Parts: sequence; structure tokens; C-alpha cells
Amino acid sequence: MFAIIQSGGKQYRVQEGDVVRVETLKGEAGDKLELKPILVGGSDTLLGDEAARFTVNAEIVEHGLGKKIYIRKYKSGIQYRRRNGHRQQYTAIRITSIA
Repeated sequence: MFAIIQSGGKQYRVQEGDVVRVETLKGEAGDKLELKPILVGGSDTLLGDEAARFTVNAEIVEHGLGKKIYIRKYKSGIQYRRRNGHRQQYTAIRITSIA
């Protein structure tokens, strides 16, 4: 059985035991979360109100920073060059059950 959950404006396909990196969530490592699925799949596919009967239980594993990316800007002929870096924050969650 799998579910599609939404967090931080993005959707993730999860199964029991998966560890997923999502946008930063409030809470400490070890805290429990309860998420509402958009879709529940398996032998049958459930959408909308049918999927709302289910809950996806998760546990916060850790908070961290993602891989560093560099942003470069360049305009030819006028000696304009800029470089900037960014590391996106994330929260890793472990899916404990889909019930």
C-alpha cells in the first residue's frame, strides 16, 4: 500500500518504512506527525473523501541542510559577474504506518 502526501507545496509518494526529506517542519527529532493523504493506492485506488479516511503516521528523524548549490549570473560585455550559494533546509521523516 502506498500514499501520496503533500508537504511544503510538494507531493511525495510514500510507503511504510520510507524516509523522505520534506521542507522544514516544526518539531524535534522523535516527534510524531499525522499527515492526510491525497491519494491511497494499492489493490484499489482511493481519492478525495475516500482517501481522507486514512492517516499517514510519521516520525521526525532529523533536521538538516541539503547539498550546496551555486547560482551564477553573467552579462557579456559589461564585466558583470555574480556568484551566490544556497543550502536548503529539510526535515527527514520516517513513515511508520498508513492506517
